[in-house]
Amino acid sequence: MDAKTDGAVNGAQIRRPSGARNRTRMLAGAAMLTAVSFVLHFLEFPIPLAPAHMKMDLSDMPALIGAFAYGPAWGAAIELVKNLLYLLRTTTGGVGELANFLMGSALVVPAGIIYKRNKTRKTAVRACVIGSICKGIVAVFANYWIMLPLYESFMPLERIISMYASALPFIETKLDVVLYSVLPFNVLKGALSSFVTMLIYKRLSPVLKG
Repeated sequence: MDAKTDGAVNGAQIRRPSGARNRTRMLAGAAMLTAVSFVLHFLEFPIPLAPAHMKMDLSDMPALIGAFAYGPAWGAAIELVKNLLYLLRTTTGGVGELANFLMGSALVVPAGIIYKRNKTRKTAVRACVIGSICKGIVAVFANYWIMLPLYESFMPLERIISMYASALPFIETKLDVVLYSVLPFNVLKGALSSFVTMLIYKRLSPVLKG
């Protein structure tokens, strides 16, 4: 009986370090992905038919990779820490960072949940499509109720609308702004991050998972 007990204890002792190493590896991987995400945020580029202040970046891509590699909660955590780091340079008092976190999480969490259930390339594509659509929908609400009211506090609504109308002349109302500019822009942004993720994830996966 003592031998069995010792065997169980020894077995537990063997498994615990393995689990600890796995958690340490995941934390290290998530930290690396967060750092890359933070840097990518500053590598912006304009796109046609978008106002000058709306620029594309790939900062959601590392969080999406983290969601695929470690699970949806890790993807959300990467988005959270990334935006906490943004607070060091914020010009919106944290409101913009809150909106960015909500929109980024709307991409990576649904995609991570779907991919976790069946880790195939076909499922990954479906997860990215659904995640990109979710990002666009959340962006509509986040901009209508959070970002645009913030801008309205120091800029007339008519001027804000004119900024978007300079790229898309048929935009005339606040609702037009979120439906015809914010929605497609964020779906495209999610799709771009998803496309790059699909290109590199399989190569990175062995490194991230050890």
